[in-house]
Amino acid sequence: MDGIQGAVLNVKMNYIEAWTEARRSIASHYDHLLEKLRCKRPAPPAHSRHVYHVYAVALTRRAEAQSALQAAGIGSGIHYPVPVHLQKAYSFLEYGAGALPVTELLANRFLSLPIYAELRQEHVREVVLELEKAVLAESA
Repeated sequence: MDGIQGAVLNVKMNYIEAWTEARRSIASHYDHLLEKLRCKRPAPPAHSRHVYHVYAVALTRRAEAQSALQAAGIGSGIHYPVPVHLQKAYSFLEYGAGALPVTELLANRFLSLPIYAELRQEHVREVVLELEKAVLAESA
């Protein structure tokens, strides 16, 4: 990190708690709106405070849902497409494909929805509405 990056980060640190609480509020709104869908949502342990850097849901047909969101002008992401145990840096562990089947399944299902401190509740509703359409279309 150079001096300019350090100076910028030092200023940003004054806002981190407010940004974290804003993301937690947005995640709570997502949780409420997504209750009726049958998808896994973040479930933070009771002993910690989630900062919701990512809000990922598990979908059986992730590609279709992502395409539907994209068609509606809504960005989404796949933050961790390759499980850690299958990444080259961890090859020394000698875990091959199939060694951690749940991890591998979830890596193929998680879709990260938009979340950032300035995201407005009406935009969260739009994301959920489009996601509901995609999920309902896949079960029809």
